[in-house]
Amino acid sequence: MKTRSASWLLMAPGLLWLGLLMVVPCALVFVLIFFERGVYGGIDWSAPTLENLRRTFDPLYLSIFLDSGLVALAATALALLIGYPAAYAIVKAPPALQTTLLFLAILPFWTNYLIRTYAWIVLLNPAGLINSALIGMRLTSEPLTLLYNKPAVVLGLVYSYTPFVILAIYSALQRLDPSYAEASRDLGAGALQTFLRITLPLTAPGVAAGAVFVFVLSIGNFVTPDLLGGGKFQMVGNLIYDQFLSARDWPFGAALSSLLVMLMMALLFAQALATLRARGGDARA
Repeated sequence: MKTRSASWLLMAPGLLWLGLLMVVPCALVFVLIFFERGVYGGIDWSAPTLENLRRTFDPLYLSIFLDSGLVALAATALALLIGYPAAYAIVKAPPALQTTLLFLAILPFWTNYLIRTYAWIVLLNPAGLINSALIGMRLTSEPLTLLYNKPAVVLGLVYSYTPFVILAIYSALQRLDPSYAEASRDLGAGALQTFLRITLPLTAPGVAAGAVFVFVLSIGNFVTPDLLGGGKFQMVGNLIYDQFLSARDWPFGAALSSLLVMLMMALLFAQALATLRARGGDARA
């Protein structure tokens, strides 16, 4: 009994922090859904309505959600393709070198997010380093359009969030029992077959965790699409930002935010469920 009381006492500061700064704001945003925008902005508390919920399913806004999902999915796939080999290489490196490699993987986090995004503008613009190098090597006669398009946004998201994938998969690979791979090789399996049938399935929880991190952070991002996309297309994060700060339609912005939060919660729940099932399978094995 004393142990349980001590546990709750230790968790109290964290629970209070989450309650005040996450649960309460989310609840307030959810309440705003059921009211209308005032004539001059703000909230008209006198007229409860479900109109904001209906508007979120308008084909125009659903298409923005779909485009955002595709961009986030592309960023997630590329981050996994880059992050898994990087994490695998770090795990296979000598133990004395692994800490240094992990430090280098998370080094971009030591720089402000906006500065890192602006650095890509310097690299990708028509007079930037990449175009200058391509023209100097005579690989192209005129600058390529590398900036203010969807590929530039995907590139920026991949660069920003790949470290999350590396850390998640590195953690899963570190916990992997090497005897499984040794047994597979002893039974005659090749390196590729061992990876596909042993290593990849057993590290799937880490892959899922990294994928959810990248997808969730990417689909709600509004800074990268605004700077690297040049405002030429809109993602759901930009739409929500505009509703709150430009259109001053807080109830509709709250409805869009709540839909995005529910999508993120569903993905996080699915990832947690997959992790629990994987651990249960490992325990039975």
